[in-house]
Amino acid sequence: MGKLIEGRWLTDDQLREWEEKQYSEANGRFVRGVAKFRNWVTATGDAGPSGEAGFKAEAGRYHLFAALNCPWAHRTLIYRKVKGLENVVGLSLVAPLRTEQGWVFDNTEERFTDNLLGLEAMHQLYVKSNPDFTGRVTVPVLWDKKTQTIVSNESSEIIRMFNSAFNEITGDTQDFYPEALAKEIDDTNDWIFNTVNNGVYKSGFARTQEAYDEAVTALFASLEEIEARLGKQAFLLGDAITEADWRLLPTLVRFDVGYFTAFKCNLKALRDYPNISAYLKTLVQQPGVKDTIDLDVYRRGYNSKSPLRNPHGIVPVAPYVSFLD
Repeated sequence: MGKLIEGRWLTDDQLREWEEKQYSEANGRFVRGVAKFRNWVTATGDAGPSGEAGFKAEAGRYHLFAALNCPWAHRTLIYRKVKGLENVVGLSLVAPLRTEQGWVFDNTEERFTDNLLGLEAMHQLYVKSNPDFTGRVTVPVLWDKKTQTIVSNESSEIIRMFNSAFNEITGDTQDFYPEALAKEIDDTNDWIFNTVNNGVYKSGFARTQEAYDEAVTALFASLEEIEARLGKQAFLLGDAITEADWRLLPTLVRFDVGYFTAFKCNLKALRDYPNISAYLKTLVQQPGVKDTIDLDVYRRGYNSKSPLRNPHGIVPVAPYVSFLD
């Protein structure tokens, strides 16, 4: 949905030739872009694993820009809840449907109004941080109000900041990325990202039968493996919730109301997996998590009008899901 080129916003029509070339080079496969802002908030303000120093954890200094319907942004919304950061890190939600201007705010609805900077579109924030920025405009974004710059637009790194950087401020010492499990969590994340989190998009956005078959086969093979694993233990890595579980959750809650229909991920519905269904319900019942979920937004968003996937914009009826009960 559009892209910034040297600080100038171009719509999809203007980018169509570039997009066709990208798909052609990947033999019809969907290729996800890479985040370009990779600084870290740390407890001391020292530099993190990437980027520059100077981003010290302080209450009220940082602001999260997110979207309800984006699974990558959903990760950060979950962590903001479970780590007790709602009074520490501010929040602005974009409207749950992109336009020719990309992610935009809806000033007619308070929930989707940016009360921090009065933005109309997210690409304005990117240009405010870097007037010459070139790249996709994505959410989530962690913004530093003190330096008026983007800290990070990489969700996997934002949740690690939320996991530990603000602990002294909130007093919340839950650790979803314990050092003893770091390697196992990283390996599990890589597997699930490639075949499940991103696997549904590889299936839904494939432009050749071969690309679709490859992605959807890997997706359901992983779901079967997860189902078997959860028949032996409560969570992906044992008896405690880890980062790997929180990263899987956004895909699972969207599966039956979005990916199953809109992305042709229909070999099975998620509700056909009893162990995954019970596991999902346990995660959703953790304090605050249910507040981050909006099934109707997912249903309407994934089945919105699309020239390739849904030219008439027909939104199917929602199936019954039990994990919110």
